[in-house]
Order: sequence, then structure tokens, then C-alpha cells
Amino acid sequence: MHPMLNTAVKAARRGAAIINRASFDLDRVKVTEKNPNDFVTEVDQAAEQAIIEVLKTAYPDHAILAEESGASANLHDENENVWIIDPLDGTTNFIHGFPQYCVSIALQQRGQITQAVIYDPTRNDLFTATKGAGAYLNEKRIRVTKRDKIADALIGTGFPFRGTDNIDQYLKMFKIMSQSCAGLRRPGSAALDLAYVACGRLDGFFEKGLKPWDLAAGSLLITESGGIVGTFEGESDYLYKGDILAGTPKVFAQMVSLLSPFAK
Repeated sequence: MHPMLNTAVKAARRGAAIINRASFDLDRVKVTEKNPNDFVTEVDQAAEQAIIEVLKTAYPDHAILAEESGASANLHDENENVWIIDPLDGTTNFIHGFPQYCVSIALQQRGQITQAVIYDPTRNDLFTATKGAGAYLNEKRIRVTKRDKIADALIGTGFPFRGTDNIDQYLKMFKIMSQSCAGLRRPGSAALDLAYVACGRLDGFFEKGLKPWDLAAGSLLITESGGIVGTFEGESDYLYKGDILAGTPKVFAQMVSLLSPFAK
């Protein structure tokens, strides 16, 4: 395993230990609302600090972009190394004890994602990828499925939860997709959904309005497992745009033709 990936795994496990401990006593977890329906807990914050501490100890000069604490530097000045962190993706699920959430950590080097870790603490599923070296689940090589027809595909999504922004547009997409595929799922953690595309539990995924920390690790897992990631128009600048399609190569192409009208 690449030494930087090894450090990221260590950081993810450290964050997950905090999440696991808290999951046994959810009644005592303090929750605050950042925006309507957008929750943060003291667990997100503690896990993020633990993750950053591990990464900073190993790589003190690297920049950080993390969901709760934001950016440690101006990330657009061609920062050499940036760790992109979501300490707990699926906070709303976590608060309710619904076991679908994860820790997501990625390293961006000169604008390219080169290392990725997604860790699901409730299933002890560790997804890892290094650019050019493939993607793994619990140290076994993973690949996207061979499904090539969207009609046979199980597709993941996430719908707007911060107020009702774009809910009507979303419902139109939902209708088109549910009529076109074998099943639509909305588990509530975009990072974990992307990992599921990489290992073949889903054949595709689409969502609008995501942040880099939702997408960074999962996108590398998918490309390293033979899938394709892009915007709704199939372009490659999804990371900071936040509108993403992902899937097996053929399913991806069919999703672009169905969903490109909804591109920003």
C-alpha cells in the first residue's frame, strides 16, 4: 500500500473509532443545525479533528479542505497537496441510528485525486484506491459491474435536503430515471454510494449540488475500478461543480443522454 494511502487509512480508522463510540449512545450526541435539514454533530467535529491530526503529523506542509473546518489555505494557488475530508458523510442517518454513513478522505495533488479512502464503520468496509493502481474493498480488487443496459441497472441518487431548492427539477429527474432503470435507491451518503458503484453494489449514481468532500474519494474509486465519472453533460470538471453522474461505461453514457437536459 502506498505510504500516503496507509496514513489516510490510519486517519479514517481514527475518525471511525470516535463515530463508533458515539453510535452506542446516540441520545447523548449534541446536534446543531447548520442550515434547515443540514445537521452537524460534535461527533463530526471530533472525528474531523482526529483525522486532521493524523494527516498533519505525517505531512505538516499539506493543505486541508474539510467539511466542518473548511480550507486551511487558498486552495486555488496550485497547492501541491490537499487532503479533502468528510469526517462523517451521512450525518442525518447517523443521528437516527440508520447504519449508512462513512468517513471519506482523498489526497489531491496538483489538481488530481491520487489517493482515496472510504471507510464504512458499521460494516467494517474499507475502500481504497491509488491512482493507476486499482481500487480495493478490504484488500480485494474491485470492479464496476458489466451491466450495459440502464433498464437492468440499480441506480443510486440523493435528493435535495437543504430546504426545497430545486425539488421540482429533481422530481422530474427522479421520474425519468425510475422509468428507465431497474431500481432507484437513495441511501443518504453520497460518498458511500460512489464506493458502491465502484464495487458493483450499484450500477450508477447521480446527484446535484454536492461538495468536493462528498465526491473526491469516491470518484477515484470508480475510475480505478473501470467506471466513468462526469458532470450531467459527461464533462470532467465535476469536483468543484458538484453535479455528478457515475457508472459503468455504458450505463454512464445512457445516463448522460437522459440527464444532460438537467445540467446547469
